Amino acid sequence: MPLDRESLTLLDEALATLERGFERLPAAASTFDRERARAALIAAAERLQDNYPYQHPLYVGQMLKPPHPVARLAYALAMWINPNNHALDGGRASSEMEKEAVADIARMFGWETQLGHLCGGGTIANFEALWVARELRPGRTTVASSQAHYTHRRLSAVLGTPFREIPIDARGRIDVAALESALASGAIGTVVATLGTTAAGAVDPLPAILALRERFEFRIHVDAAYGGYFRLASNLSPAARAAFDAIGEADSIVIDPHKHGLQPYGCGCVLYRDPTVGRFYRHDSPYTYFTSDQLHLGEISLECSRPGAAAVALWTTLRMMPLERGAAFARGLEAGRDAALTLHRALSRDVRVTPLFEPELDIVTWVVRAPTASEASTAARRVFEAAAARDLHLAVATFPRVMVEPSGAVAAWDQESVLCLRACVMKPEHREWMEEILARLTRATGD
Repeated sequence: MPLDRESLTLLDEALATLERGFERLPAAASTFDRERARAALIAAAERLQDNYPYQHPLYVGQMLKPPHPVARLAYALAMWINPNNHALDGGRASSEMEKEAVADIARMFGWETQLGHLCGGGTIANFEALWVARELRPGRTTVASSQAHYTHRRLSAVLGTPFREIPIDARGRIDVAALESALASGAIGTVVATLGTTAAGAVDPLPAILALRERFEFRIHVDAAYGGYFRLASNLSPAARAAFDAIGEADSIVIDPHKHGLQPYGCGCVLYRDPTVGRFYRHDSPYTYFTSDQLHLGEISLECSRPGAAAVALWTTLRMMPLERGAAFARGLEAGRDAALTLHRALSRDVRVTPLFEPELDIVTWVVRAPTASEASTAARRVFEAAAARDLHLAVATFPRVMVEPSGAVAAWDQESVLCLRACVMKPEHREWMEEILARLTRATGD
């Protein structure tokens, strides 16, 4: 699968257009050493060959989705001036583009009024959301499921906020009864609902959590870093559909455009339903914010310098592929989910393995049948390596007994967790490649 080089002609045309905006300036000498640069670039390209083929449909391992060509080109275009979206004088156009792109994402969740910005990724985005939650609920506990991203516990520690883990059900979702029991203590200030866990793609039952908010006082933060764009998909299960339909009732939302949003790393986004939380960010930097009385993005972000190129890439992608149900972007999400369901059905027919459960988004997890949990783990590692030898790149993940035991794949439990196989079927091309993926997987499982 050759890398796209043909699109570089579009970059040259766009650069010529950009250049015309500065043609009134006197010429400045270039110090670019072409030959030394060529040698350095070729050396870098050779080093980069030491990678898994993240861009290829045979890679179904981690959440690595190649950016859209137009996002790559727009990011590169912006690099010729390298804007900084901390202050308006560092990135006037790119700051406006960021505000427009963030507003588009917020509208996808049903928010016409909001406060939000881009950041380096889901970790920083969740950090900011939990920080605001701490300021609003000082001294109170943050809770998340045991399958929520590990950074919630770590970020709570950094913030000095008490943290409590809530058990999960057999499908990896937060146990609502256990959450209700925890809320009865009155000590909980924030509940993190994960709409798409990074290990199994589980979707917490947000409508049930919202119902609890009618009886207990707490904030709801939705970590949709991985799953957020599935709000646009038309082929979700009823339970997942209900969760994504309710997402606009949350207090804050995190989403990562660098996952399903077709953007280069790092591009995360944090959104608040109540714009007045911007008061917690308030600070003064007279040497930075001197060019305009308008709001600078650095005044609503914990990060200072941020790449304007990320905003330019996202804005350009959204201009080409709007966030609309039934449109090209949404159809790409649906294609990945179709592929995940096809993989799940095939695994369900294979007597050697058992899926943990039907995927809610586009992550598929399965266990290799074995007499004991430890033998199942060893067998999973063997399949992983055999698949890689056939250029099919999977992932592995360790899941607790509560998630694996209902499958009936393990006869005796000599350990309380099992190493399972995992596939992130998130490229639209995976739907057309599924027959080839299954053929290679079938051979690898038989080794």
